[in-house]
Amino acid sequence: MISAMKKNPHAAALGKLGGKARVRRTTSEERKAWARLGGLARAKKHSKQQLTKWAKMGGRPPKNG
Repeated sequence: MISAMKKNPHAAALGKLGGKARVRRTTSEERKAWARLGGLARAKKHSKQQLTKWAKMGGRPPKNG
């Protein structure tokens, strides 16, 4: 497995700059759409019963599950 390799700190710094530039370039509507799609993808991992229970608790699942 390649996980033993260390990350190049210079490449990591460039990646962070790219993410910030992408956020500045996009509109708030686009970012909201991305967030919504991400939330839907995460919700697919859980049962409808779990999601209903969490919604009644305030809309967020517990940190440990």
